[in-house]
Amino acid sequence: MLKSQKYFNKVKIDFMGIYNRRNFIKMSAVAGTGLGIYGNISSLYGKSAPLTGKRVGIIGLDTSHSVAFTKTLNATNASSVYKGYKIVAAYPKGSHDIITSVERIPGYTEDVKKMGVEIVPSITELLNKVDVVLLETNDGRLHLDQAIQVLKEGKPVFIDKPIASSLREAREIFTASKKYKTPVFSSSSLRYITGISDIRMGKIGKVLGAETFSPAIIEKTHRDLFWYGIHGVELLFAIMGTGCKKVTRIHTKSTDVVVGVWDDGRLGSFRGTRNGNYNYGGKIAASDFGGTVFGEKANLTLGEFKGYDPLLEQIIMFFETGISPVNQEETLEIIAFMEAADESKDKAGSPVSINVSH
Repeated sequence: MLKSQKYFNKVKIDFMGIYNRRNFIKMSAVAGTGLGIYGNISSLYGKSAPLTGKRVGIIGLDTSHSVAFTKTLNATNASSVYKGYKIVAAYPKGSHDIITSVERIPGYTEDVKKMGVEIVPSITELLNKVDVVLLETNDGRLHLDQAIQVLKEGKPVFIDKPIASSLREAREIFTASKKYKTPVFSSSSLRYITGISDIRMGKIGKVLGAETFSPAIIEKTHRDLFWYGIHGVELLFAIMGTGCKKVTRIHTKSTDVVVGVWDDGRLGSFRGTRNGNYNYGGKIAASDFGGTVFGEKANLTLGEFKGYDPLLEQIIMFFETGISPVNQEETLEIIAFMEAADESKDKAGSPVSINVSH
């Protein structure tokens, strides 16, 4: 048995531990790209895994994630878990009108050039030089167009948060993934915060509910939670799984509290803050993310965020196998949750139902 298949089988077992049997059976019946649901990429995409190429390309040098991933993969002593993948080329252009993003591009471009990355003038040229892609542009409004360019060329792509700027666009990306028989994976790094593995291993038993928190800085070009609150929302879904049917949001200038009701009666909440230990233009601390999980056997306080390497390991395994660690249904439900939260805000906190299919 291949090492990647052994890893897949182990994670499949761990993944089941976070959900009760009812949720797992329901998820298994839904079309998507979830880990442990489809077993082999050939059944879904008509391709064989693993890939043979190790050349990684980046789209978007307007986020620190691009520099962090490059430092890890291109290090002379890179861990064997990264299986020889190296970032060889980058297309720097990201957001056109988010000033904080635009201003980062020159500096981050120089940073990755020093690590041996070739800077190219277009996505087309990038795709001629790489086997897989990290779509890092932090402007979700650009992701649909950029992702389709990649998928058309048959290059597996990881799309950093948010996968898109709307539920409609996110669905279009997955439709294109199916059309071009090329896999997509999207996730926040908070999905792999310290403590999540304990939940997956069943140490607290069935998850009865959860409360998560993260900064929720608002960027005027995006829906409120899409820009930064998505980190805490993704963490909530990593714990609770799919099945949220109703969302209620309480909004003030400094804080958002969003409560979801799951179809089995469980409650999950997200608290997003815009004041406190960090400032709007400053550095956000690892301790600004976390949560509490309520289980049958015990409650668990999630540890602090310790960087991007746990996510990067999942990305590399995705490139190796073509199997996304996050089910398509779950990614779409996260987006639907955030859209419903905006609608609830507009309705002065009235509950809003979630419907991923519309």
